[in-house]
Amino acid sequence: MITHIEFLLEEPSAEAFLRSLLARTIAEKVTFSLHVHQGKRDLLAKLDQRLRGYARWLPATSRIIVLVDRDNDDCLALKRRLEQSAGRAGLRTRTTDGAVTCQVVNRIACEELEAWFFGDPKAIQAAYPGVSSKSLGKAALRDPDLIAGGTWEALERILKAAGYFSGGMRKVECAHMLGKHLNPATCSSASFRVFWEAVSEVIRRP
Repeated sequence: MITHIEFLLEEPSAEAFLRSLLARTIAEKVTFSLHVHQGKRDLLAKLDQRLRGYARWLPATSRIIVLVDRDNDDCLALKRRLEQSAGRAGLRTRTTDGAVTCQVVNRIACEELEAWFFGDPKAIQAAYPGVSSKSLGKAALRDPDLIAGGTWEALERILKAAGYFSGGMRKVECAHMLGKHLNPATCSSASFRVFWEAVSEVIRRP
């Protein structure tokens, strides 16, 4: 039985989002810790060392979930790099060992965390009621994981147009607010659904 999840994250906005989201969705079923790095490069540089450390003490009741943004990287190459880090540490991944016996799950947000927010327009409007349905219903935004030109930039433009963040979007604050409202059951982002599947596997297990 898994009772604890260790999350390895690349930036504070991911921590703010997950802290809000997980506190209202899984906190009664499992405990969790969020470990933030100084960007994706920092996380990847330290991943081997961190995973080797986990390999020395990780109990059978804990699981590690590594989350990074794809950005402009090749998704398969990035996933392979994450998997190889776990393998060098002697840890079993979901890809190599399956959901039941794995110790590490590697997940990639395509292309950025903010794509997940576009997967739930109602959450954006709940957090920022001035945002119109028309602005969120444009064809270019219908597939959150394929939004061109940067998802956080697209979200910033929409929020500014609605009267929010005139001085520039505060990413951590925005992520915290969206974490309070995003509905995992209806989010249309494919990369979020894959991520949430890994979390749900933990809380569904007897």
